[in-house]
Amino acid sequence: MTAREIEDYMLTLGDDGQRRVLERFFKTAPGEYGHGDRFLGIRVPQTRQVVKAACRVTPLDEMEKLLHSPWHEVRLCGLLLMVAMFEDNAKKRLLNDTAAMGQRDRVLTTYLANATRANNWDLVDLSAPKLLGTWLLVPTALPDGTPGLNADYKRQVMDRLALSTCLWEQRIGMVCTWKTLQQGDPAYCLRYAEKHLHHPHDLMQKAVGWMLREMGKRVSMDLLRQFLSLHAHEMPRTMLRYAIEKMSDSERASWMEY
Repeated sequence: MTAREIEDYMLTLGDDGQRRVLERFFKTAPGEYGHGDRFLGIRVPQTRQVVKAACRVTPLDEMEKLLHSPWHEVRLCGLLLMVAMFEDNAKKRLLNDTAAMGQRDRVLTTYLANATRANNWDLVDLSAPKLLGTWLLVPTALPDGTPGLNADYKRQVMDRLALSTCLWEQRIGMVCTWKTLQQGDPAYCLRYAEKHLHHPHDLMQKAVGWMLREMGKRVSMDLLRQFLSLHAHEMPRTMLRYAIEKMSDSERASWMEY
């Protein structure tokens, strides 16, 4: 299935009323973070139906073409197709399979090469944890063809995202730590929460706070409290509010006084 065929079909699914709702929701007015993004007015479940029909018959190079569509929902479709391809090759029985590992690495490399095309928070959040986040946990043959966990290289990839000047690449690197937190590993979350501690954009402040909250929920509330005891006084209030959202009213009030 080609990118043109998928996009042409999705054009027939557009709804003007839903388009106007999405344009407001994703802040497309001048001066807002989504300015210039274009919507067809397709709901996410509809896009997932397209992905379900196309995922087994669409090659990776056609998925990549979808990421360069001017339409938000078409780019989402491309990203979800890549997630599906990655997950098909990340099943437990295939983790050390050479061919599956190579396919995972090709999808990951393509994703990172086009990361700026995931240029809104939903595109990031629906792709980064399942793709980059999972890749951090499974064997890879990158960068030199030697299979293994290759932790040093993975950290280099994550550091490059953190140091990027692109908001969306930064958010990809932060939000993908949700997957490692689900496996009980807080290291990536802590490393990049500290790097983005003073980020000026509220979308990153929310992302950092969200991941810290998940760390408390999935790893250790005491670890979250330790982080807050060091940094609450300097954290943007949006970030702090997100981080403490699951605490009791009295504890939240106490942290907000820092």
